[in-house]
Amino acid sequence: MTAETHEFQTEVKQLLDLMIHSLYTNKDVFLRELISNASDALDKIHFEALTDSTLLPEGESVIFVESDPEKRTLTVRDNGIGMTHAEVVENIGTIARSGTKEFASKLKEAKDAEASMELIGQFGVGFYASFMVSDRVELLTRKAGEEHATRWISEGAGTYSIESAERDTCGTSITLHLKEADEEDGLSDYLQEWTQRSIIKKYSDFVTYPIRMEVERTQPALDEEGKPIEGADPVTTTEVETLNSMKAIWARPESEVDEEEYKEFYKHISHDWSDPFSRIVTKLEGTFEASVLLYLPAKAPFDLHFREAKRGIHLYVRRVFIMDDCKDLIPDYLRFVSGVVDAEDLSLNVSREMLQQDRQVKAIRKFIVKKVLDNLKILQNQDQEKYLEFWNEFGAVLKEGFLDPSEKHERILDLLLCESTSSEGSLSTLQDVVERMDEEQDTIYYITASSREAAAGSPHLEIFKQKGIEVIYLTDRVDEVWVERVRPTFKGKKFESVIGENLEIGTEAEREAEEAKRVEQEKGFKDLLGCLQSHLEEDVKEVKLSTRLTDSPACLVSSHGDVPPQLAAAMRQAGQEVPKSKSTMEVNAEHPVLVKLQEIFQENKEDERLSQGAQLIYGQAVLAAGGDLADPAAFSKSVADLMVKAFS
Repeated sequence: MTAETHEFQTEVKQLLDLMIHSLYTNKDVFLRELISNASDALDKIHFEALTDSTLLPEGESVIFVESDPEKRTLTVRDNGIGMTHAEVVENIGTIARSGTKEFASKLKEAKDAEASMELIGQFGVGFYASFMVSDRVELLTRKAGEEHATRWISEGAGTYSIESAERDTCGTSITLHLKEADEEDGLSDYLQEWTQRSIIKKYSDFVTYPIRMEVERTQPALDEEGKPIEGADPVTTTEVETLNSMKAIWARPESEVDEEEYKEFYKHISHDWSDPFSRIVTKLEGTFEASVLLYLPAKAPFDLHFREAKRGIHLYVRRVFIMDDCKDLIPDYLRFVSGVVDAEDLSLNVSREMLQQDRQVKAIRKFIVKKVLDNLKILQNQDQEKYLEFWNEFGAVLKEGFLDPSEKHERILDLLLCESTSSEGSLSTLQDVVERMDEEQDTIYYITASSREAAAGSPHLEIFKQKGIEVIYLTDRVDEVWVERVRPTFKGKKFESVIGENLEIGTEAEREAEEAKRVEQEKGFKDLLGCLQSHLEEDVKEVKLSTRLTDSPACLVSSHGDVPPQLAAAMRQAGQEVPKSKSTMEVNAEHPVLVKLQEIFQENKEDERLSQGAQLIYGQAVLAAGGDLADPAAFSKSVADLMVKAFS
């Protein structure tokens, strides 16, 4: 087959240029990335061989590192799962498929090499670090079970070629045509044996499979007694050496593993180039036994909210690899956790479907969830500043746990951080909120909004601010869903939305006085309310006077089961159909706008300003609630017309 030449997309060309020219330190890690990919390929073929033993090649599973000083090439090869032609195009021919533009943009903004490295880890483009140290990269791969191989070549200049090829066994070889060493540019001489040894020892000592290289040794010729033979030429021999210890880091006592080893193992299994946020080393003992090593990342990966993204729990059974994406071991709301579980009792011939039904796996999952949440609670109690760092990255994902019917919601509520009317600019726990309450208050009031600013400016808060009652802000998209679906309680306190109907705020005496005042006011406004409702009959089910407004002219309130305006807007943006529902519009009888409309109504019940006023008040209420106007252009024209009249 003739080689096909393909062009990278424009943004991919830009990305490669940034990769090659914007990173000045830590270029050694290219070798770690290639070895990690090789290790992953060996893991995968061992897993596939559980159900098809013919896929496993003869001989030992091994990773070889080979150098050719004359050609200035460095090759990393394995006898792992390999790739088909289509998989090469999909996995190698495109870069960071889901986030190329975002990655390129952020890499331009990165101010130092360390920040750039973190981005590479987040976007999963570690393979392309090879172009930092080489002028050309050649990949030769053959999928296990296939007869033909595929060769992929690129100089990182915007194109790549791909063609059919031959390879004796399944697996992948990646050959780098190395640049000349340049210490000023952070380029070591990667053909030097000691350089390769030091990089592998530092980054890949814990890899499960042997990493080997052929080493030439020259020594004097010796006689039968082992003494040097005078005048004889030195003897050169070739030896194959294993460069890594292959010790399972999770099986060693924690006291015997130093911090750097833990960090490098995290980078190996997660392909994240930055250090982990924290780790959990523990054991499950009792009926089922397992060694567990878990990590929390410091930064959210770019694909955190992509449901198809791979997760990070590697499953082993008695040191035998089973799978690297065991979703059954971790709930979706903890999908940012990576690590290793090495169980003692699972059957080695299990399939993915069988794992879902395995009660041992369920027991391990329950154990992992408890350990992660317990460790987060300890961190929250002991180091609030560091816990805040975690929450800012993963708080929104953690709240997805409320949607898991099998989860104990109380322990996630215990980890919740939120702003409120009493803690502007800082975050509080629900325990903090409860401790600030009056003893008689049995409700945690909340408002959902798209941002802190939108929440703080909501007219629904006016009566709460007047009475000094704290309201928490819930500003993540998931908040609209879980708080309505779960209807949670915390420390005996129920949750209630400030936009709901029939709010009971303050003491019984205060409520009775406010209701009496409303009833009295309604006598004078009854006809105007009916007029406003007639002009808004397509949008609202009722217009009535409010006891919750002090400064704003109107607000929308919803009944239980209604879709809140913010959620409705998000559903429309996602192309989903929004169930038709009408809110109640409450108006403030003491606001100048209502007073003026009342005067107009009393003078002329047919005045066209009544219709315009009704639409403007309603539109303002929709926007204040975070909703979308059905006809923004018409609303904008009405505002402009009103401004012209006012300025005249």
